[in-house]
Amino acid sequence: MLICRIINLLNQSSHISARLGSQRYLIETLKCKAVQSVKQTFRTQSTKTAAKETSTISLRLLGLSCGAGLIVGKQLFNSESQVYCEAKLTSRIIEDEQSKQPKFDWNRFWELLRPHWWYLIIAVSSAFVVAILNIEIPRLLGDMINVVSNHLNNDSESAAGNYWQELKVPAMRLGIMYVAQAAFTFVYIHTLSCVGERMACQLRQDLFSAIVRQDIAFFDSHRTGELVNRLTTDVQDFKSSFKLCVSQGLRSITQTIGCMVSMYLISPPLTLYMATIVPVVIGVGSLLGKFLRNQSRAAQAQVAKSTAVCDEALSNIRTVRAFAMEEKEMELYAQELEKARIMQENLGMGIGLFQSGANLFLNGIVLGTVGIGGSLLSSGQIKPGDLMAFLVATQTIQRSLAQLSLLFGHYVRGTSAGSRVFEYIHLEPSIPLQGGKTIPFHSLFGQVEFKNVFFSYPTRQDQKVLKDFTLTLPAGKVVALVGSSGGGKSTVAALLERFYDTDSGEITIDGHNVKNLDPTWLRGRAIGFINQEPILFASSIIENIRYGKPSASDFEVMEAAKLANADDFIRSFPNGYATRVGERGVTISGGQKQRIAIARALLKNPSILILDEATSALDAESEKLVQDALDKVAAGRTVLIVAHRLSTIQNADIIAVVSKGTIAEVKFIHRESPFIQ
Repeated sequence: MLICRIINLLNQSSHISARLGSQRYLIETLKCKAVQSVKQTFRTQSTKTAAKETSTISLRLLGLSCGAGLIVGKQLFNSESQVYCEAKLTSRIIEDEQSKQPKFDWNRFWELLRPHWWYLIIAVSSAFVVAILNIEIPRLLGDMINVVSNHLNNDSESAAGNYWQELKVPAMRLGIMYVAQAAFTFVYIHTLSCVGERMACQLRQDLFSAIVRQDIAFFDSHRTGELVNRLTTDVQDFKSSFKLCVSQGLRSITQTIGCMVSMYLISPPLTLYMATIVPVVIGVGSLLGKFLRNQSRAAQAQVAKSTAVCDEALSNIRTVRAFAMEEKEMELYAQELEKARIMQENLGMGIGLFQSGANLFLNGIVLGTVGIGGSLLSSGQIKPGDLMAFLVATQTIQRSLAQLSLLFGHYVRGTSAGSRVFEYIHLEPSIPLQGGKTIPFHSLFGQVEFKNVFFSYPTRQDQKVLKDFTLTLPAGKVVALVGSSGGGKSTVAALLERFYDTDSGEITIDGHNVKNLDPTWLRGRAIGFINQEPILFASSIIENIRYGKPSASDFEVMEAAKLANADDFIRSFPNGYATRVGERGVTISGGQKQRIAIARALLKNPSILILDEATSALDAESEKLVQDALDKVAAGRTVLIVAHRLSTIQNADIIAVVSKGTIAEVKFIHRESPFIQ
């Protein structure tokens, strides 16, 4: 029985630990005894049968190798496949072939706009005024040209005086138009910028809130770099496209329609010629629209993948450096960037084809206008000023349509980015952050029961990690889970924290199903979780400890640090509790990080404590300090220990062996003396 052997070794360890100071000899003893037993059995059996079977086995192996060689040789000879001796460099990105491109949510878009209606109305009104002024400016220019043309053949001094008198009125009106155009341009750009920035800020807040609320299973299947890319690049693309499309799009459309009306009033024949060209541009844009949108979505998705590769490499830079994999990471990142470059170039080619075609049509409009207008001018049907005004209006339409063709690419990019952002905002987690009942502190004893639990991870649903798992953690007792790696020990801890929900069965705390309890209360008040490699934030030590209870005073923080045996080494730093620990706590040792993590968990005074291999990565000295701290804080609490070391289970009241997702054996430890019986 494994439990009996562990108990016997625990009795021996209480004497040996005083001399050795390390508790690793349990595994070493078991390994040595097992190896010696197997070796002895093998020697005994092999000595008895070696003489009889040597020749027979040799002949069989010879026949088997020859047959296998012929079969393999035939297959290789007939096969056209090639064998490569070098490993091919592939990306770590896993392609999801079944993912669908999300659609842009216009309802959500209008909800974002609703709080900023007044700014948007001012911006749209100002842009509309600018467009109207741009329509009027060509007409006033035509009036000035008519004045100039009327005085071309007059050389008298009186004629010169009349010229300035006639020119003064249209010139003053034109000057006022220019000043008004500048003022309203400033207004609409400023107000629209305010709308865009406020929308982007709200969008980032909503997206971050939606991502943080997601289940742990969501983060198991999504890379951090892709999520960060949606928070930054996609929101930025959406904001820029919104501002450009609203301001310049509205102005361009208004100018196009207004100038068409003005041109019709000036010369209906020339306007009819224009009307035959414009629909062609619109038709070509509609045909290219769907293709460009798909290209834009694919290009943005590939950029997110390259960002994910970069983020992962930088986040794990110490591992990269330890294995000298800098060149390989550069190659992987270059591969993803190359794919993104090709997609972006294809997108640029499509947008370029549209814009070049639009410019070709628009330049044809100007050329045709000059030809037909000159014919009408020679026949006296229009005046020189009217032809000039018509040409300026044509140029305005040309610029407006060219701007619309440019905005079409921004629109495609913006809607694609917005659809990717809204996709995550609409995701609803299966495990809510809040909602459910809480157990009053005076009624919380901390008895935990696992009843016939079956569980498989959402990313590996075909593999059952826990199978009919049943275990009781009595209130105020220390329960240790032991067993080989991959047996499901850490999964038990994750389910108790309700990082995941069980497939079947139930987990209860004091008789209450954890699914009916408030998850925020459960994790923030009832349970303290300390894992093998605690993560600290890049801030001061005192803020890292206070993360366990944001309302805690400095005195409470320091008391928690004393309980965790962390106060002494923290005060030894030049800045004491204000010492910054760097990203993920890289500037302090593993034992110091672990004790800070223990203090952080203790600050909320949890009734249930989970220690997931909390000392397995520490040296002997750090382990002893951390273990002393854990022994102190375990008193009066229900403690679940996931252990690989003997030292972490010496004070356990119950030892349970987990094997292949179920409880193989349970032993209750009775302490009648300083030694375990």
